Amino acid sequence: MNRIRLLPEQVANQIAAGEVVERPASVVKELVENALDAGASKIIVEIQAGGRSLIRVTDDGIGMSRDDALLSLERHATSKIQRAEDLFSIGTMGFRGEAIPSIASVSRMTITTRERENESPEGTQIVMNGGKIIEVKAAGCAPGSCMEVRQIFFNLPARRKFLRSEETEKAHIQHYLTLIALAYPGVANTFIQDGRVVWQLPASAGGPELSNRIHAIEERFGTLYSRDIKLIPLDFSSELQESISEEAPSGESRLRADRVHIWGLIGAPGVSRATRDDQHIFVNRRPVENRGLNYALLEGYHTMLMKGRYPLCCLFLEINPAAVDVNIHPAKREVKFRQEFAVRRIVTEAVRQALVNYHSGPDTSPTATPRKTKVSPEQFNLKNPEPIPETAAFPNFVPVLPNRPIPNWPKREEIRAEPVPAVLHPATQNVQAQPQPEAPHINLPAARTAPLLDVPLRILGVIGKLYVILESDRGLVLLDQHAAHERVLFEQMLNRVQQGNAPSQRLLLPETVELSPKDANFLRQQLETLIRLGVGLSEFGERTFLLDALPPFIKSNDPKKFVIELIDALKSAGHEVNSWRMGEDVVAKTVCRHAVKANDPLAGPELEQLLADLRHCTMPYTCPHGRPTLIEMNYRELEKKFGRTQ
Repeated sequence: MNRIRLLPEQVANQIAAGEVVERPASVVKELVENALDAGASKIIVEIQAGGRSLIRVTDDGIGMSRDDALLSLERHATSKIQRAEDLFSIGTMGFRGEAIPSIASVSRMTITTRERENESPEGTQIVMNGGKIIEVKAAGCAPGSCMEVRQIFFNLPARRKFLRSEETEKAHIQHYLTLIALAYPGVANTFIQDGRVVWQLPASAGGPELSNRIHAIEERFGTLYSRDIKLIPLDFSSELQESISEEAPSGESRLRADRVHIWGLIGAPGVSRATRDDQHIFVNRRPVENRGLNYALLEGYHTMLMKGRYPLCCLFLEINPAAVDVNIHPAKREVKFRQEFAVRRIVTEAVRQALVNYHSGPDTSPTATPRKTKVSPEQFNLKNPEPIPETAAFPNFVPVLPNRPIPNWPKREEIRAEPVPAVLHPATQNVQAQPQPEAPHINLPAARTAPLLDVPLRILGVIGKLYVILESDRGLVLLDQHAAHERVLFEQMLNRVQQGNAPSQRLLLPETVELSPKDANFLRQQLETLIRLGVGLSEFGERTFLLDALPPFIKSNDPKKFVIELIDALKSAGHEVNSWRMGEDVVAKTVCRHAVKANDPLAGPELEQLLADLRHCTMPYTCPHGRPTLIEMNYRELEKKFGRTQ
């Protein structure tokens, strides 16, 4: 008797459904992806009981003929790919041809469709029950398709009992539709739950230009989340070098340069979450999960987020489809890059550059001192500050000191009447800013009011021997003198390290560090970086290294343990992502001990020097631990707190 036998088609479809259809949200995902691949400009998703009793997806795509509709019920029937080579360059959302038969095998499904090119109002309707075709008939319908799924897992009670509550299943559906709404702002999106419209998002009217796309994403993000979240536009391109396996005609290896374009929105410093739930990353407009990209995003925010906090984002990676594999997960949730570390490095650099641009801000004065200019070490001595030369960059900077009369400050009404110059993205500095606030977009739509350190500030005093009170033309500003001094010292010390001027102190007794073969090979590639940090390491064998020096600011009773922790820190940050990461944590802890503390009184000139030094920092708005250095309360917030506005 034969032990191996072919399974019936219905059983095979139910097994496939176990991989594709995990819950009602999986059904919505597959049907919406088909609608997008069909070129739909409007998608309506209606569910009942969290998708348990009804899921209906209606679109105005190209639709299907009667023959195509019947053929779509066969396993591995698809219009997305034709050859095996197409799997290595997938440009559509779906491609396997398993979704429709898998969903039909575990539900009561009705397909109503009509081709867009068909001038006749007659379409096709197919009724199925548990994967079996019950009826095929002509039906009047609009161009496009309407996929109706009822009683999911009705014939698999064991699977049905594993479904969660209606609210939980609805939340999963809503989360996926949120991702699709962000990824495709040009598609009108309607979501209906139990007869109630949850949202009805119109299609964006913008063109293909990047500024219009970012504006559309910002509008969708504000509608779905909150318009009060401060977001930063991001636009970054880089070349991804990749070797070609085939030999060149000359017999030499060849390189292919694929362009990687990253654009979208990221949270401003101070905007963070306790989880990664609000990190929306899209690869070629496909919402994906990739732990490496999450790490790269966090790496870009290094020293600008508090420990245990995560940034939010809506990032789009446009990359050659041949450089990414979307066929590694049954539900297509995860992707794998051919050059994982290179892509991570590009994402980190893109995020870091966007934050630097945000912190730098605009400066319309031709004689202004650029903030990126590094400050000499002598300027970091707050106890003996040098006089600050007056520059045209801050003509209204008038500190108020105890023995100095308060100058005449313009009235708030007069200040508000003055136009505030718009912030230009670095790539659009040649575009003239328009003073009218109602102007559509300059070039990047997420242009915002000037950062705090780019507006005139005057010192009013200090409270609690820690918080410096300042006034700007926008309201009240508080400065944490300890956090601000930490940032100043941190960037000064890192600047010395990056220039190769890091001091090094010899150990009385050199120590040997023995590592595993994998760690030894990893450390061997990082010796140059460690030496620049002031760590004296040299090879002393195949898996052994000799440690004979450490930076003088390192206070450790166990130098060997310190080096091992540095290696672990670099490995966790990711190879070639940020080779300075391992030193930054140590520098941050060091400057925390040397920065001015609470109850350390600073005189007026010292506060002026601190503020001037902070203006020259690359990332002035957070301390190295991610805490804010400045907090602003504008006039609108003050008036609201005092009940002057609703």
